Amino acid sequence: MVQDIIKVLVVDDSAFMRKLVQDFLSEHEKIAVVGTARNGQDAIAKIRLLKPDVITMDVEMPIMSGLEALKHIMKENPLPIIMLSSTTKQGAENALLAMDYGAVDFIAKPSGTISLDLHLVKDELIEKVLHASKALLKKPRAAELFIKNEVQTSKKSLKKVDSRIDRHYPAVVLIGTSTGGPRALQTVLSRLPGNLNAPVIIVQHMPPGFTKSLAQRLDQLSPLKVKEAEDGDRLVNGCAYVAPGDYHLNINQQGTNLSLSLSKEPPLSGHRPSVDFLFQSAAKLKEIKKIAVIMTGMGADGSKGLVQLNHKEHIETIAEAQETCVVYGMPKAAQATGLVTYVEPLEGIANRIVKIAEG
Repeated sequence: MVQDIIKVLVVDDSAFMRKLVQDFLSEHEKIAVVGTARNGQDAIAKIRLLKPDVITMDVEMPIMSGLEALKHIMKENPLPIIMLSSTTKQGAENALLAMDYGAVDFIAKPSGTISLDLHLVKDELIEKVLHASKALLKKPRAAELFIKNEVQTSKKSLKKVDSRIDRHYPAVVLIGTSTGGPRALQTVLSRLPGNLNAPVIIVQHMPPGFTKSLAQRLDQLSPLKVKEAEDGDRLVNGCAYVAPGDYHLNINQQGTNLSLSLSKEPPLSGHRPSVDFLFQSAAKLKEIKKIAVIMTGMGADGSKGLVQLNHKEHIETIAEAQETCVVYGMPKAAQATGLVTYVEPLEGIANRIVKIAEG
């Protein structure tokens, strides 16, 4: 049986970077680079001619930037697009904006616009192209909805959560996600009430420098208070904590207090932060209901931790339904354990969390 070849268009204003990306991808037997483009305008013309299956695209380019090209492509001819972004604060914000515009995923360039050490993310790049070819593309209304939500959020009153430490935790919400996660998190957290009677701890597979921007964006969109987790944070109901890139999250219980600590223990299944690590940490909590949520993402992170969680009491599990996942990897692996309590489409996850937390 002949394997389907994934046709890729590589877009970057640097000839050196185009050559590097092309060489890396061409090494894989299932990938064929059918062309390159030097800017967004050139990419749009090449798409019509070459009909690629997946596009890798630099964010910052002259004439037409990657973001502008992305908006045009997702409106006219939606395709799976992986953005290549710098690790600067602006680069992180642009990468997250690209997710809103419809990009499937992004790669952080190790050392700026011209990354001589791009080989450090070679395997990640290949893996993401392979998964992107099978990704479920969202309708190109995401950016419009984001802008609408942001305007609505700016008119809201300040967060209802006060500064006191709430030492009563009926439940903790544990969310794990990867590819497609930023938009999925926006959908879920924007629907959770600010007076949720539980703290929310989030692991999103993301490199250092990007999780803080993600937390700030989610904070704008959600009635919850959202922040990047810091070592020693005391958990507060109605607050959400995003694991910082390259750190695992531990939940510690001392009497009636719950707090977070950051860990540099080795990656689990190639991930740090890891959903498995978070779930295993939460399994130690006593007399507290655990609500584990696994959403869109490639791989199986979370499924091993789910097994450990289910050896304890007070656990309910939610997996995102296949029809709304960008990549149906992590929820599929979770369901394969036979330990998932509820399967919900993305738009129904927040409501299910609230029902369990209040039950």
